[in-house]
Amino acid sequence: MIQKFKRHFYRIRFALAFWILVAIRMYFNGALPLMDKTEARYGEIARLMSETGNWITPQIDYGLPFWAKPPLATWASALFQSFFGSAELFVRLPYLIVMVVLAILIGKYRSEYTQSVYLPGIILLTIPEFYLHAGVVSTDTFLCVSIALTMFGFWEALRKNAKAFWGYLFFMGIGIGLLAKGPIIVILTLPPIFVWALFTNNIKKAWAQLPWISGVLLLVAVSLPWYISAELRTPGFIDYFIVGEHFERYFNSEWRGDKYGFPKQQPLGMVWVFLIVFLLPWTLALIHLMVRKWKSLIQDPWLLFLLLWSAWTPLFFTSSKSLIHPYILPSCIPVALLISHYWATIKNKKLYAGTAIGLPLLLFFVHLSGMAKPWYSHTTDKFLISPLDQTKTIYALDTKSYSSQFYTRGKIKLIGLADLQTALNAQTPFYIILSNHQFRQMNSMMISKLHQINSNKKRGVYQFDPKSE
Repeated sequence: MIQKFKRHFYRIRFALAFWILVAIRMYFNGALPLMDKTEARYGEIARLMSETGNWITPQIDYGLPFWAKPPLATWASALFQSFFGSAELFVRLPYLIVMVVLAILIGKYRSEYTQSVYLPGIILLTIPEFYLHAGVVSTDTFLCVSIALTMFGFWEALRKNAKAFWGYLFFMGIGIGLLAKGPIIVILTLPPIFVWALFTNNIKKAWAQLPWISGVLLLVAVSLPWYISAELRTPGFIDYFIVGEHFERYFNSEWRGDKYGFPKQQPLGMVWVFLIVFLLPWTLALIHLMVRKWKSLIQDPWLLFLLLWSAWTPLFFTSSKSLIHPYILPSCIPVALLISHYWATIKNKKLYAGTAIGLPLLLFFVHLSGMAKPWYSHTTDKFLISPLDQTKTIYALDTKSYSSQFYTRGKIKLIGLADLQTALNAQTPFYIILSNHQFRQMNSMMISKLHQINSNKKRGVYQFDPKSE
């Protein structure tokens, strides 16, 4: 009786920890504004898709196509906005759903059935990089999902008496990846799979058990129609996306053809720093495991598969200077499975788990206290815009942020300095968002006509009302 109670309490404890982590992430998804530049940009692209009904060509502004990424993440976010509205919770909800589903499903791969089915998922959700992307509007989330489908599909397809479903899942994962982020799905999955098959003498088995002809047809059917439609709608997309975003971005950190961002120059090998920092504290446990368990890691086919999966992405990006930390997201799933496999033998596992679970809890209470707002309020224009009467014209001088586009539902207008002077001489009231630098550069006459309503560290919103002059 006592043993039965202990087992029951053990299961409840892990389930409770898992769903508390999910609840905290959902809280943040609804409480935090969309941040500039990346998240607000993708949120606005999805809002535009939902508003305009153009589901083929993502737009970065009305009539301006966004060629940098395929539309899968945008489709998901736009669909939720179409049904539930554009509150932050619903903009981010599809990302939370797919990440939570992944965290639950990997429980199938726990090393022992006496372990809680939630253990691998808890480790995964407490990896900062993964937890962050359970609530960030980003294409990297769906790339991570497609890589997981491809890798798990391949592994299961080679098992004894495997169902045909798994082989098709392998190809479906690649097709979804082509819609999530493009041909990078092939680069991040096939090399580690090939190396694993070569080392374990499974080349012939992989060739025999995967449905290559029908699988490739499935892959093409999933992804190719959109690529053709996108090129027909906006000629030049294929050249920009395939050549520019995949080859120039990787090999040329000085690439000037980027229409939507800027080169993210990093020192060579910076991806490994990202891997160590954004997977803490579990990277420390992983390093200890690799030192202590190296022989068993490379001798066990499953563990070798996970090791190659986790290592290949940072290895591939080692020679690239143009990268950002979300590139290491695909490594999170195999790292979580490696750690859960050796869970019983990990020293200080309570310390690792306590630290990893404690961080989201700490951030939750800090946010509730209100102390965090000064740290992020300047990364979005939501708080500048929320007090405004949006029936009046809202301007941005020279450039407008993506968050200002999103939170005005596309109503914010660009204005130049000469046109601003003309507007100040007219009798129509308006608002204008100015950076601190822009405001300081104005002449005294213009400053005297503008009344500041709100501000943050970088920008202010000002009102022109001729009646109050």
